[in-house]
Amino acid sequence: MQTDTYLIFLLTTAVVVFSPGAAAIAVAAQGAANGFRRALFCALGVACANALYFALSATGVASLIVTSNFLFSIIKWVGVAYLIYLGLGAIFSVSGGIRVGRGARQAKLSGLFRRGFVVEISNPKALLYFTAIVPQFLVPTAPILPQILLMGMTTLAMDMVSYGCYAYLGERLTSGRIRDWVVRLINRLAGGALIFAGVKMAGVTAGEG
Repeated sequence: MQTDTYLIFLLTTAVVVFSPGAAAIAVAAQGAANGFRRALFCALGVACANALYFALSATGVASLIVTSNFLFSIIKWVGVAYLIYLGLGAIFSVSGGIRVGRGARQAKLSGLFRRGFVVEISNPKALLYFTAIVPQFLVPTAPILPQILLMGMTTLAMDMVSYGCYAYLGERLTSGRIRDWVVRLINRLAGGALIFAGVKMAGVTAGEG
């Protein structure tokens, strides 16, 4: 892969990865509730979901999913339901999506990983992005595997840096003494943002790629 081509891919991916979305909200909430280090497992779940989509796009499987309205709709509506579920939980549950106090029971690392993975794997925009973008940067006349590995590792590293920042911001949000009403407000805002992301996701169609 030529240097200029790689830099364009790097810049394009950075803009997408660092833009706040449902996964960023989920990771930040876990950073606030469980601390930065534990929330990294949620970030890892997001990164692994993107890595899977990247591999599917590189092998052409993702294109088949996008062109299949049935499979695409399943992915989309699972994502919509899950985001709304998380949003309602943050708004109406006793503890909410964000809990203050490290003495509270913390989520298992496997659960944090699973939450990040499910949020991202059920995001059709991630599927559309990798399906539409990755093939554009592959040079057919050069060995394909090294190009895929380079872009894949770059995306994985960028995901961890980006969502690691969101996990840190979430931890800093609750690092000091915060009144209960502030926490409730934050939970309602975060829950509303997740529900809004779910509603927006419901309008995504395969043609947007």
